[in-house]
Amino acid sequence: MGKGSPGPTPGFLVWRLANKWRVAVDRAVAPLGLTHAQYSLVASLHGMQRAGERPSQRRLADHTGLEALYVSKLARALESAGLIERTRDPSDPRAVQLALTEQGQAVTRQAVVVVQELLQQLLEPLGGLDAPRTRAFTDELTTLLDVPLAPSVPNDDTTQGSLNDEVKPLV
Repeated sequence: MGKGSPGPTPGFLVWRLANKWRVAVDRAVAPLGLTHAQYSLVASLHGMQRAGERPSQRRLADHTGLEALYVSKLARALESAGLIERTRDPSDPRAVQLALTEQGQAVTRQAVVVVQELLQQLLEPLGGLDAPRTRAFTDELTTLLDVPLAPSVPNDDTTQGSLNDEVKPLV
């Protein structure tokens, strides 16, 4: 960015932070045979099961914010690894329900401990996991995540900038 530039946009910083944290979690859970995306799935499933729920793939996709097709792919890989079981929903034959196996529960408990320690480290600049600044940061992120995405706008002449317009990163 040049001297006259106002600096990175909030979107760019969120994107960079998300990538930094994804890489950190990937590295932390790799010894347990998981990726960050798989961890997100099994940790969410663990919490939902503890609350008495046996979610469908669709419900887990909605909960994690991942695409349903990606959740299906992750679930198949986790099933092959013996960490989850996929069964047809008796009330909806089109839906697939997910549950952690005993092995999946053990691996997930280990992974949660590893990731909690990592989060404590990553959040140390804000005072740690339970600090007031971290709670405020979490509240701000939640506010942004709670805003629904607007429908996409088709590209037409009214949404296209001219070639002379200054290009700024939108992320």
